[in-house]
Amino acid sequence: MDFFTALDVSSTGLSAQRMRMNVISGNLANIETTRTPEGGYYRRKDVIFAATRVGSPFQDILESRLASNVYQVQVEGIYQDNGPPRLKYDPGHPDADDKGYVALPNISVMGEMVNMLLTTRAYEANITAINATKNMALKALEISRP
Repeated sequence: MDFFTALDVSSTGLSAQRMRMNVISGNLANIETTRTPEGGYYRRKDVIFAATRVGSPFQDILESRLASNVYQVQVEGIYQDNGPPRLKYDPGHPDADDKGYVALPNISVMGEMVNMLLTTRAYEANITAINATKNMALKALEISRP
């Protein structure tokens, strides 16, 4: 694996974690949303990651022969939770049902904060990997100087 491949793998990790952070932020921002353009309460979302091979089809064949498989992160999609809502008794709310309950998103603030912390740590790990790769490349250049 060369320096550019290492940087490419880490940069896809940064991009994926940034997307996850945006989705988590959206979940927290909509924790009390009872009405959406699609209708009904806001539904919690989560990002689905997938590992994809780095390189071209020719490079894939070559690397499979050398048993050197390198994978990068790709956002496969955004999953929408279709679980039941959190019901809150509030008969004065405009979106309350005939029994006085309002359907709220099934979002746990604590769970979202844990996901945010994990995402931050993964983002930091990718930045550390990029910095280590840059330092190795600089050391290689220094070694090659006369």
